[in-house]
Amino acid sequence: MKNIMKKLCQGKLIIAALFAILAAFSASSAKAEILPDGGLFIPIAEVTEKAVFYPLKVDGIDMEVFAVKAPDGTIRTAFNTCQVCYDSGAGYYVQEGDVFVCQNCGNRFKTKNIEIVKGGCNPVPILPEHKTVDEKGITIPKALLSEAKVIFRNWKY
Repeated sequence: MKNIMKKLCQGKLIIAALFAILAAFSASSAKAEILPDGGLFIPIAEVTEKAVFYPLKVDGIDMEVFAVKAPDGTIRTAFNTCQVCYDSGAGYYVQEGDVFVCQNCGNRFKTKNIEIVKGGCNPVPILPEHKTVDEKGITIPKALLSEAKVIFRNWKY
């Protein structure tokens, strides 16, 4: 009887651990709010120092945008693919503290540099002139999302 109870308790711990993992994953990823015109809307209230990733499909191509609050309090946005490694399909980023790490080459890119540093191995920025920001949120137009399809054609994330 003790062995059965022990196995049941271990099973409950495994189930609890799986739920915790699923909860952590869903907390770092959000469902994109696609606007009627095909643009993407990101609510300002969702954006913190921990990046929020917005997976979406544009004209049949899977892609992802992320938003994160930089140390200076500004909100930065980027496509979750690398300016150099995107063609590999593995050039996407995972956040580790205050840096984003390219999963293809391992380059580490500080949050404070998103949208500031351009070119090289870093997240493809969504610059201020390519989006609209107001007190409610960030709107990324469909035209920009459509242009970005080419950098996601081999994406395997």
